[in-house]
Amino acid sequence: MRTTISYSITNPLLFKQQLLQWAQQFREVVFLDSNNYKQAYSDFDAVLAVDAFTSIKTDYRNAFDDLQQYQQTTKDWLFGYLSYDLKNDTEALVSEKTDEIQFSDLYFFQPKKLFLLKDTVLEMHYLKLCDDEITEDFEVISDLNLIVASEEQHDFEICQRIDAENYILKVKKMQEHIQLGAIYEANFCMEFYANNATINPLEQYWKLNAIAQPPFAVFLKTAHHYLLSASPERYLKKKGSTIISQPIKGTCKRFSEAIEDECAKEKLFNDAKERSENVMIVDLVRNDLSRTARKGSVTVTELCGIYSFSQVHHMISTVSSELDSQFSAVDVLKTTFPMGSMTGAPKISAMQIIEDLEVTKRGLYSGAVGYFTPEGDFDFNVVIRSILYNEQKKYVSFSVGSAITSLSEPEKEYAECWLKAKAMLAVLS
Repeated sequence: MRTTISYSITNPLLFKQQLLQWAQQFREVVFLDSNNYKQAYSDFDAVLAVDAFTSIKTDYRNAFDDLQQYQQTTKDWLFGYLSYDLKNDTEALVSEKTDEIQFSDLYFFQPKKLFLLKDTVLEMHYLKLCDDEITEDFEVISDLNLIVASEEQHDFEICQRIDAENYILKVKKMQEHIQLGAIYEANFCMEFYANNATINPLEQYWKLNAIAQPPFAVFLKTAHHYLLSASPERYLKKKGSTIISQPIKGTCKRFSEAIEDECAKEKLFNDAKERSENVMIVDLVRNDLSRTARKGSVTVTELCGIYSFSQVHHMISTVSSELDSQFSAVDVLKTTFPMGSMTGAPKISAMQIIEDLEVTKRGLYSGAVGYFTPEGDFDFNVVIRSILYNEQKKYVSFSVGSAITSLSEPEKEYAECWLKAKAMLAVLS
């Protein structure tokens, strides 16, 4: 049972900053921010959930069944993440690579305190055990003086797991699998990392968010683990019986000169290689959604739309379906995870080849962060353009990747990885 009070916010941008700064006192934090990007399917401009009343943390074994039981038992707001290695729960797959960041495979919590911001209206939803705190907390947050971000220089070195020569060799190996007919496309990723790294997660999040200004930004904290995400991509949303997936495939850099920038968008839209990548993943998503959809309800709402972000243009498609009543919310996640944009097609073969060629375990990278509502709706992003930090181990990491097809030029794919790494490198350098 939650107590809800609404407030009018005169300066939503300032209040979001105050809200996240105030949240740092808690062990569990999930902050989601649209950065005022006008997403057609978004319900909120920003969301904050803090302070676990109950939680679930598990490895991949029976993870989706455990999540379903937890979600159906609580019937409340739940916030958390799905790591990439939950693939091992649904398929006969393994993940035996190095994992230095060490997030759990699955984690969700039921927050005592929840903040939902839309335009200038803030709703505070508190569990009954702490409802007397609502007014006090709002006043404290509103009166907070923001801490000015420092200009300290980091004294650690960002290292690259795969150098250019080995990257190109591995991409060519992946293309051999394509030529043999094992796959049509696969997403190949590499890690950048630093040991003995001490960072201020909140400061780094604000810097990353200021650079990228993405529609699916996340600050996540679970004890000593942090995710600072500038994700532009929605994995999956459920609203009533409607399911929405918005895979990204196709990227080009932006230009400061307007005519040149428009030319880049047009070139991306007409690029045969980029379009083929996107269409292949759309077909995969259609197939995944059909497993829980009412017959004939899977629809491609938009194919290969071009969307502009602060540093890049992306090609994004939207696929929707209507959920068959025999399936649950968690069934939709279980039958579509991991998202096709981060695996390839066919999905299982692509994941097997990825495991063989990549050097490190993906963990939370290529996973998803989001929430369930009490009604069983949900919304999850794709964990890309993200910094992961293990405060205890002083280990910081981020990964980038690109889709490899028969038309891919390995050197250009390597350059695309560096383009995607630009914001994270700027923050950590």
